[in-house]
Amino acid sequence: MDLGARLRFVRTARNLSQRELAKRTGVTNSTISLIESGDMNPSVGTLKRVLDGIPVTLGEFFSLVPEGDEKIFYRANELLTFEQDGVVFRQVGAPSCRRTLQILRENYAFGADTGAAVYAHEGEEGGFVLQGRIEITVGERQEILEPGDAYHFDSRQPHRFRCLSSEGCEIISACTPPTF
Repeated sequence: MDLGARLRFVRTARNLSQRELAKRTGVTNSTISLIESGDMNPSVGTLKRVLDGIPVTLGEFFSLVPEGDEKIFYRANELLTFEQDGVVFRQVGAPSCRRTLQILRENYAFGADTGAAVYAHEGEEGGFVLQGRIEITVGERQEILEPGDAYHFDSRQPHRFRCLSSEGCEIISACTPPTF
Protein backbone atom coordinates (compact mmCIF):
# COMPACT_ATOMS: atom_id res chain seq x y z
CA MET A 1 0.00 0.00 0.00
CA ASP A 2 1.50 3.38 -0.99
CA LEU A 3 1.91 6.19 1.50
CA GLY A 4 -1.08 8.21 0.30
CA ALA A 5 -3.45 5.26 0.29
CA ARG A 6 -2.16 4.26 3.72
CA LEU A 7 -2.82 7.77 5.09
CA ARG A 8 -6.34 7.79 3.62
CA PHE A 9 -6.97 4.34 5.12
CA VAL A 10 -5.84 5.43 8.61
CA ARG A 11 -7.67 8.78 8.46
CA THR A 12 -10.98 7.30 7.33
CA ALA A 13 -10.72 4.42 9.80
CA ARG A 14 -10.68 7.07 12.55
CA ASN A 15 -13.66 8.84 10.93
CA LEU A 16 -11.69 12.00 10.24
CA SER A 17 -12.25 14.25 7.23
CA GLN A 18 -9.26 15.85 5.54
CA ARG A 19 -10.50 19.20 6.82
CA GLU A 20 -10.73 17.99 10.45
CA LEU A 21 -7.24 16.47 10.25
CA ALA A 22 -5.91 19.74 8.82
CA LYS A 23 -7.42 21.67 11.74
CA ARG A 24 -5.86 19.29 14.26
CA THR A 25 -2.38 19.46 12.76
CA GLY A 26 -1.89 22.88 11.21
CA VAL A 27 -1.07 21.18 7.89
CA THR A 28 -3.23 22.55 5.09
CA ASN A 29 -6.18 20.56 3.75
CA SER A 30 -4.65 20.76 0.26
CA THR A 31 -1.37 19.24 1.51
CA ILE A 32 -3.24 16.30 3.04
CA SER A 33 -5.17 15.89 -0.22
CA LEU A 34 -1.95 15.96 -2.27
CA ILE A 35 -0.32 13.34 -0.02
CA GLU A 36 -3.35 11.05 -0.22
CA SER A 37 -3.58 11.36 -4.00
CA GLY A 38 0.11 10.48 -4.35
CA ASP A 39 0.96 13.86 -5.87
CA MET A 40 3.21 14.83 -2.95
CA ASN A 41 5.75 12.98 -0.86
CA PRO A 42 5.82 14.67 2.55
CA SER A 43 8.92 15.15 4.65
CA VAL A 44 9.19 12.92 7.70
CA GLY A 45 8.43 15.98 9.86
CA THR A 46 5.24 16.79 7.95
CA LEU A 47 4.11 13.16 8.00
CA LYS A 48 4.73 12.99 11.75
CA ARG A 49 2.65 16.15 12.30
CA VAL A 50 -0.21 14.69 10.27
CA LEU A 51 -0.03 11.36 12.11
CA ASP A 52 0.05 13.10 15.51
CA GLY A 53 -3.37 14.55 14.62
CA ILE A 54 -4.91 11.10 14.12
CA PRO A 55 -3.09 10.02 16.54
CA VAL A 56 -0.89 7.18 15.31
CA THR A 57 2.88 6.73 15.57
CA LEU A 58 5.14 6.37 12.54
CA GLY A 59 5.81 2.75 13.53
CA GLU A 60 2.11 1.92 13.76
CA PHE A 61 1.43 3.76 10.49
CA PHE A 62 3.95 1.72 8.52
CA SER A 63 2.99 -1.62 10.09
CA LEU A 64 -0.78 -1.40 9.53
CA VAL A 65 -2.30 -4.17 7.47
CA PRO A 66 -4.87 -3.10 4.84
CA GLU A 67 -8.38 -4.60 4.72
CA GLY A 68 -8.47 -8.06 3.15
CA ASP A 69 -4.76 -8.69 3.78
CA GLU A 70 -5.22 -9.10 7.50
CA LYS A 71 -3.18 -11.94 8.93
CA ILE A 72 -5.00 -14.50 11.07
CA PHE A 73 -2.32 -16.97 12.18
CA TYR A 74 1.09 -16.07 13.64
CA ARG A 75 4.24 -18.12 14.14
CA ALA A 76 6.32 -17.36 17.23
CA ASN A 77 8.93 -15.51 15.14
CA GLU A 78 6.23 -13.26 13.63
CA LEU A 79 5.08 -11.72 16.92
CA LEU A 80 5.80 -8.02 17.33
CA THR A 81 8.38 -7.96 20.16
CA PHE A 82 9.64 -5.06 22.21
CA GLU A 83 11.36 -4.65 25.57
CA GLN A 84 10.92 -2.01 28.22
CA ASP A 85 12.75 -1.95 31.57
CA GLY A 86 13.12 -5.72 31.99
CA VAL A 87 9.72 -6.60 30.55
CA VAL A 88 9.51 -8.28 27.14
CA PHE A 89 6.17 -7.89 25.36
CA ARG A 90 5.18 -10.13 22.43
CA GLN A 91 2.06 -8.91 20.66
CA VAL A 92 -0.23 -10.99 18.48
CA GLY A 93 -0.60 -9.09 15.21
CA ALA A 94 0.55 -5.71 14.02
CA PRO A 95 -1.06 -2.54 15.34
CA SER A 96 -4.22 -1.77 13.41
CA CYS A 97 -6.80 0.95 13.75
CA ARG A 98 -9.48 -1.71 13.10
CA ARG A 99 -8.46 -3.86 16.06
CA THR A 100 -10.11 -3.39 19.40
CA LEU A 101 -8.27 -6.12 21.32
CA GLN A 102 -4.57 -6.38 22.15
CA ILE A 103 -3.18 -9.80 23.13
CA LEU A 104 0.24 -9.99 24.76
CA ARG A 105 2.67 -12.54 26.13
CA GLU A 106 4.56 -10.68 28.85
CA ASN A 107 7.85 -11.86 30.35
CA TYR A 108 9.12 -10.02 33.44
CA ALA A 109 12.69 -10.37 34.73
CA PHE A 110 13.12 -10.59 38.51
CA GLY A 111 12.26 -7.21 40.04
CA ALA A 112 11.03 -5.77 36.74
CA ASP A 113 7.91 -3.69 36.86
CA THR A 114 5.76 -1.44 34.73
CA GLY A 115 7.23 1.61 36.47
CA ALA A 116 7.40 3.10 39.94
CA ALA A 117 4.30 5.17 39.21
CA VAL A 118 0.94 3.55 38.55
CA TYR A 119 -0.75 4.35 35.25
CA ALA A 120 -4.29 4.33 33.92
CA HIS A 121 -5.99 4.37 30.51
CA GLU A 122 -9.37 3.69 28.94
CA GLY A 123 -10.50 0.09 28.68
CA GLU A 124 -10.18 -3.26 30.40
CA GLU A 125 -7.29 -5.62 31.07
CA GLY A 126 -7.22 -9.27 31.98
CA GLY A 127 -4.78 -12.12 31.98
CA PHE A 128 -3.42 -15.40 33.36
CA VAL A 129 -0.17 -15.96 35.22
CA LEU A 130 1.65 -18.87 33.58
CA GLN A 131 4.91 -18.80 35.54
CA GLY A 132 6.37 -17.03 38.56
CA ARG A 133 4.83 -14.62 41.04
CA ILE A 134 3.66 -11.12 40.18
CA GLU A 135 2.41 -8.35 42.41
CA ILE A 136 -0.44 -6.42 40.80
CA THR A 137 -1.69 -3.15 42.22
CA VAL A 138 -5.07 -1.85 41.04
CA GLY A 139 -6.27 1.31 42.77
CA GLU A 140 -5.83 0.75 46.51
CA ARG A 141 -5.86 -3.05 46.13
CA GLN A 142 -2.74 -5.17 45.83
CA GLU A 143 -2.43 -8.92 45.32
CA ILE A 144 0.34 -11.42 44.61
CA LEU A 145 -0.67 -13.87 41.88
CA GLU A 146 0.94 -17.22 41.07
CA PRO A 147 0.68 -19.70 38.17
CA GLY A 148 -2.95 -20.43 37.34
CA ASP A 149 -4.20 -17.21 38.96
CA ALA A 150 -5.86 -14.53 36.84
CA TYR A 151 -6.95 -10.90 36.92
CA HIS A 152 -9.47 -8.65 35.18
CA PHE A 153 -10.05 -4.96 35.89
CA ASP A 154 -11.19 -1.61 34.54
CA SER A 155 -7.89 -0.10 33.40
CA ARG A 156 -9.08 3.43 34.14
CA GLN A 157 -8.05 2.51 37.68
CA PRO A 158 -4.36 3.25 38.36
CA HIS A 159 -2.39 -0.01 38.09
CA ARG A 160 1.11 -1.47 38.26
CA PHE A 161 2.74 -4.91 37.79
CA ARG A 162 5.95 -6.05 39.56
CA CYS A 163 7.72 -9.43 39.29
CA LEU A 164 8.61 -11.09 42.61
CA SER A 165 10.10 -14.36 41.28
CA SER A 166 13.82 -14.95 40.85
CA GLU A 167 13.00 -17.08 37.77
CA GLY A 168 10.92 -14.27 36.27
CA CYS A 169 7.23 -14.21 35.49
CA GLU A 170 5.17 -14.95 32.39
CA ILE A 171 1.66 -13.67 31.74
CA ILE A 172 -0.76 -13.97 28.83
CA SER A 173 -2.90 -10.83 28.79
CA ALA A 174 -5.53 -9.01 26.78
CA CYS A 175 -6.37 -5.33 26.73
CA THR A 176 -9.14 -3.44 25.03
CA PRO A 177 -8.67 -1.04 23.40
CA PRO A 178 -5.01 -1.57 22.49
CA THR A 179 -2.65 0.72 24.39
CA PHE A 180 0.36 0.50 22.02
